[in-house]
Amino acid sequence: MKTIVCYGDSNTWGWRPIDCKRYVIDQRWTGILAKELGPDYRVIEEGLNGRTTVWDDPVEDYRNGKSYLMPCLLSHSPVDLVMIMLGTNDLKYRFCLSAFDIAAGAGVLVDMAQNSKTGPDDRDSSPMVLLMAPPPLGKLDSYKDMFQGGSDKSKLLGKYFSQVAKERNCYFLDTAEVIASSDIDGLHLLPEEHMKLGKRVSKVVQEIFMTK
Repeated sequence: MKTIVCYGDSNTWGWRPIDCKRYVIDQRWTGILAKELGPDYRVIEEGLNGRTTVWDDPVEDYRNGKSYLMPCLLSHSPVDLVMIMLGTNDLKYRFCLSAFDIAAGAGVLVDMAQNSKTGPDDRDSSPMVLLMAPPPLGKLDSYKDMFQGGSDKSKLLGKYFSQVAKERNCYFLDTAEVIASSDIDGLHLLPEEHMKLGKRVSKVVQEIFMTK
């Protein structure tokens, strides 16, 4: 059985934009992924609302993705594949980050995973990594002040995340080619987008393990 860790934020957790509750597991892209892949794969959902790549949030505690990644991988080891989909929360105005810097933060996480020694071969290997650029922001309403200036930056994440993946020789998926953020809040995914993402990622995963 292959173990896959999905490391992300509220869109991995399953935030429902229509009422700010959580989608049931079968509606979340991770649940759809698990169903598509079948019993030979163990999909571990590690989503946290507000999680950043590597930044401490001065308003919300415990959101730094760098702080928890290693404990996460160690607790679930051996891990065959880590998927990292973070960066949306880095767009918040209080961080004042460029798209380049957000991608650099994601690169730090890729480095950590690739050097974690939490892979399947008696801890002498590390997991493979699939870096996923989050989709651009949609129409912002209640979040427009929090994400002031973030919309234009979000459209550049795919470009810079792709460069990070090439530099580190890891797998890459630009989710903007598959899904779009809901215009209900500009940040989160509607059920049909979760379905699209889960199905697309399942194909990517199968290709990864076929070529390994």
